[in-house]
Amino acid sequence: MAAIEPVRVDSDRLREAGIRPTSQRLGVMRAIREGGRRHLTPESFHRELSDAGIRMSLATVYNTLNNFAEAGLLRRVGVGDRTWFCTNTGEHHHFYDVVSGQLEDIHGPQPQVIDLPQAPPGMAIQGIDVVIKVRRI
Repeated sequence: MAAIEPVRVDSDRLREAGIRPTSQRLGVMRAIREGGRRHLTPESFHRELSDAGIRMSLATVYNTLNNFAEAGLLRRVGVGDRTWFCTNTGEHHHFYDVVSGQLEDIHGPQPQVIDLPQAPPGMAIQGIDVVIKVRRI
């Protein structure tokens, strides 16, 4: 059985998410897929793409990551004024190291939020993101 070409898989995945598969978007999708599970900032990912020979503006990286998050291909995680894009789209929460600024997945049992308030009228709860701030002792 022949392997399916990664570009075709990425192209199909983008189309299924309602995103037109341009060469830049395919390059971003390939870099995300090949990089495995991790947390990307637009700035660090822009450097990574540049190092891989993929040339695009930082604004395009921001827009593409945001588009991917809106389509469910990434998860947007905000802590304070910083935003990360998590490649693990499954339900999970995060630890945030306040000294290093690193974000990492919480593995294993996840924190449980109890006694959630009702959403305001006309609104529905879309999800809950728990970020536990930690510091090395």
